[in-house]
Amino acid sequence: MNDYLQFYINGEWVDPVKSDAANTLDVINPATEEPCAKISMGSGADVDRAVAAARAAFDSFSQSTREDRIALLERILEVYKTRYNEIAEAISTEMGAPITLAQKAQAATGIGHFKTALRVLKDYPFEEVRGTTILRKEPVGVCGFITPWNWPINQIACKVAPALAAGCTMVLKPSEVAPINACILAEVLDEAGVPAGVFNLVNGDGVSVGAALSAHRDVDMMSFTGSTRAGIAVAKAAADTVKRVAQELGGKSANIILEDADFAKAVSRGVAGCMGNSGQSCNAPTRMLVPQSRMDEAIEAAQSAVARSAPGDPTLETTALGPVVSKVQFDKIQALIEKGIEEGATLVCGGPGRPEGLDKGYFVRPTIFANVNNDMTIAREEVFGPVLTILGYRDEDEAVAIANDTPYGLSGYVSSTDLAHAGRIAARLRTGNVHINNAAGDPNAPFGGYKQSGNGREWGEFGFEEFLEIKAVMGAVAAE
Repeated sequence: MNDYLQFYINGEWVDPVKSDAANTLDVINPATEEPCAKISMGSGADVDRAVAAARAAFDSFSQSTREDRIALLERILEVYKTRYNEIAEAISTEMGAPITLAQKAQAATGIGHFKTALRVLKDYPFEEVRGTTILRKEPVGVCGFITPWNWPINQIACKVAPALAAGCTMVLKPSEVAPINACILAEVLDEAGVPAGVFNLVNGDGVSVGAALSAHRDVDMMSFTGSTRAGIAVAKAAADTVKRVAQELGGKSANIILEDADFAKAVSRGVAGCMGNSGQSCNAPTRMLVPQSRMDEAIEAAQSAVARSAPGDPTLETTALGPVVSKVQFDKIQALIEKGIEEGATLVCGGPGRPEGLDKGYFVRPTIFANVNNDMTIAREEVFGPVLTILGYRDEDEAVAIANDTPYGLSGYVSSTDLAHAGRIAARLRTGNVHINNAAGDPNAPFGGYKQSGNGREWGEFGFEEFLEIKAVMGAVAAE
């Protein structure tokens, strides 16, 4: 991959304000533990320059027509498709996603979010008349975006696409762990003709760039995706300027398998959902709840299913599971696996250490714990690795109580052969999303959580509206 030692500000690639080797960072390939690219690390001065460009561009871009923005999104989609394979390869290399996952899912989400924003924009009612008042929905202003490494282009596109569609300008700080896909997207936006200053990118860490962006007086909105701990820091930094803050944070999603489910299929799909992307998805079904009387049956089905999740070289199309993203994540996951054993959970498979035959790279053994109770550390903390906990319940009331006994509330899962039955359980879950029988995510549905999983919604029309302010113009219509 290419090095990106410049930032994209005001329509140009420019050197950092502090440009020297001490302010660079190696991007590490987690499968090899070797550097694969290098970026510069920004500072508050770089944020000031980027925000000034976005503020200057807002006056004109916010007044652009719907037709202008439709044409712009259509051009972005055309150019994105020409760089599609490069984006997929970058994601696979810098964060370890198997190449098939990177091509079919990771890179594809960028296309999905731009298409969704385009569809919403074409028909969205920006004005409504109520009596003698006109209600107008206008772009919120300059937006700051801080995005994570686990589904990198997904989380960038689901912010950038609707913000552009709404007429906002923006500054993006992608994760410094997996930043190259974002830099390629900046090149896509430039080639597509996004006006200078509308989109800006500054690489860096949360302490130097993220905090400066969150606290900046000329940023009207912050949209953050990442850990709950970091989300709290963003909200605190943003509070002094009373800007809008949207947060998509952590999760510890319960997967309730009801007595009348197709049991073997539900367990198998639950295992696949937990292990996918090496367990690095905030909405992964990491707590599987099964009737206590069927615990042994669940263990057997889970063991069979996990055999299909063998870790391996992410460059091979046959690989189902890549490494986790970094040594920091690897060490955290190993400590939590050890904690599960120490606290008395039944280790069904996996465990500490690397998988057999993989002595290099941040590969984690796909691990399943059974006979877990909801007070154990592995049932409370977000592991963010290929680790599944199986908990038993005596009746459905207890299943719902266990599912809701968490500070998080991002996703929930319910399996049943009776959709009405599943729907009644879904209605009792305190989560922003519920998947019935492991249904796939819907890019047109709102994505976001309750409680410490965040506030605000992304995706579809609800995500688009996060980037709009409402103005009431009284007396604008003559009284009858």
